[in-house]
Amino acid sequence: MPPPRRRRGAPPEPLPGRRGRRPVKKKGKAKKVLLWTGGTMAFVLVAAAGAAYLYIEHLNGNITSVADDGASTGGFQKDKAINILLIGTDKRTGSGNEGYGDSGSVGHADTTILLHVSKDRTNATALSIPRDLIVDIPDCPTTREDGTKEIIKGSTGVRFNTSLGQDDRTPSCTMRTVTELTGITPDNFMVADFNAVKTLTTAVGGVDVCLGKDINDPDSHLNLKKGMQHISGENALAFVRTRHAVGFGGDLSRITLQQNFLSALMRKLKSNDTLSSPSKMIKLAEAGTKALTVDAQLDSINKLKDLGLELGKLNVKNLTFTTVPVVDNPAEKVKATVVLNDASAPQVFDMIKNDVSFTAVKTQKKKEAAAVAARLKGTKADASEVRVRIFNGGAAAGSAQAELEYLQNDEGVLKSENAGNADKELKKTTLEYAPEQADQARRLAAIMGLSGSALKPGESVANSQGLPTMTLTLGEDFKEAGVSLTTPTKAPEGVQQSTADKVECAK
Repeated sequence: MPPPRRRRGAPPEPLPGRRGRRPVKKKGKAKKVLLWTGGTMAFVLVAAAGAAYLYIEHLNGNITSVADDGASTGGFQKDKAINILLIGTDKRTGSGNEGYGDSGSVGHADTTILLHVSKDRTNATALSIPRDLIVDIPDCPTTREDGTKEIIKGSTGVRFNTSLGQDDRTPSCTMRTVTELTGITPDNFMVADFNAVKTLTTAVGGVDVCLGKDINDPDSHLNLKKGMQHISGENALAFVRTRHAVGFGGDLSRITLQQNFLSALMRKLKSNDTLSSPSKMIKLAEAGTKALTVDAQLDSINKLKDLGLELGKLNVKNLTFTTVPVVDNPAEKVKATVVLNDASAPQVFDMIKNDVSFTAVKTQKKKEAAAVAARLKGTKADASEVRVRIFNGGAAAGSAQAELEYLQNDEGVLKSENAGNADKELKKTTLEYAPEQADQARRLAAIMGLSGSALKPGESVANSQGLPTMTLTLGEDFKEAGVSLTTPTKAPEGVQQSTADKVECAK
C-alpha cells in the first residue's frame, strides 16, 4: 500500500522508531532576490515561490515591454557579467504626480543608473549618469508602437536626459547613448516612473533615511527634520526629487540623495519580514509589474525571475554606488551642465568593462594575486631577445602594424613581425608563449602593461624565418600603441562612492 500523500511543502514523516527532528529552515533563493534588488525586481518573487498559474498570468499582463531595437547584447546570460540600465523618467503620469517634473514632459532620462554585476556575482557597481552631462546621442533605429521602424537622427553636444523622450526617442536610444559614452553595452533595460518609488516604498511599509540637516524644499514638497526619518509614498518620491535643499543644490547632489534612498530600501528589505508576509509579496508584485517598463527580452515573470535569481547571489555590502566623474562645462559662464572628467572617467569605465570590483572582494583578489605571482614574477629577457608575432584579434584596423612599429622603434623589440588578422576576435589582449619563453613573456608584459591573466602558457609557433616565437593577439581592449593595458584595480582618487550596507546622511 503506497504511503499517504502529504501536502506540498510539508516536512516528511519521521521513520518508524526514530524521533522526528525539526527541519532546518533554509534561506530561499527568492529572499536573496528581493534583498538584493531593493524592490525593482520584487515582483519576481511570486513566480520564484511557485504561486498559482493564473496569478502569474495576471502579473504577465501587467508587464509593459518595448523593443530594444538591437541596442542591447540580446539579454543577460547566467555565465557572464550582467549590465542592466535602470532609467527613471520625469513623465507626470499617474494619480497625484501633477506637482512633479516638467509640465507636459514626454519623460526624459531624468535618473539613470548602469548596474554592473560581476561574472562571479561577488560584487556589483551602480553607476549614476548625470542627466545634465553633455554627450553625443547616436542615430537611433526605433520601432514604433504600430510596428513601423525609423531612424531618429542623433545629436551632438546635448544633455544626456534628452536621449529619452526628446524627438520621440525610446529607451533603446538611451541604451545606445550609454554605450557611446562608456563603451559598455547593456544587456537589458528597465524604466520606472514616479509611481514606482511611491508604490514600492508603500508596499514594504516605508524606509528609514538619514538627514544631516533640516530640509524644507517647496519645489519637491519635502519637509523633514534632521536625523533618521521614516518615508514612504509621496514623501519618498519627494525625497528622491529633492535637489535645491541639499548639497550644492544641483543634480549631482540629488544623485547622492537617490543613492542613499536605494541603499535604505535594500537595508529595509534585508531587515524586515517582507517575504514571510503573503500580503506584502502580492503588493510588491503588483507594484513592480505596473510601475516598470522593460525591454522585450524581459517580457515575462519567468524571465524576470531568472534575472532576479542571478542578481540575488550578490552580498549587498559589495554593491558600490558611484557617479560618472564630471567637471563643470568650461563652455558656460553660468554653470548648468557638466562634461566628462577626462582624468578619471575613463578609468571608472574601464573598471566596469573589465569586471573590476570597487570593493575589496577577497576571492577575486586572491585569484588575481595568484595569476600575477605565477606568471609575472621572475627574470625578464632583454627586449632585443623578445621574439613575437602580432595578430589583430578585435582591435581597430591597423593596430597590429602600429604596435609593431612602437615595439621596434621605441622599445627595441626588433624580433617582431605583423602576422595580420587573427582567426577570431577576442575581448582582451593575450600573449601565448612556451615555458622556455617565460622570461620573454614577462619582458613584453612589462612593456605593454599586460596583466597576469593576459599571459597564456602554451606552445610556441614558428615565425617567418622558422624560429620559435610567441603569439600576441590584440583584443578589443587594445587602445593604441604605447598605451598600457593594465586594468585599474581601484577607483581613481576623489571619485564619489558608497556601499549599500552603510547608512549615509544627506547634507
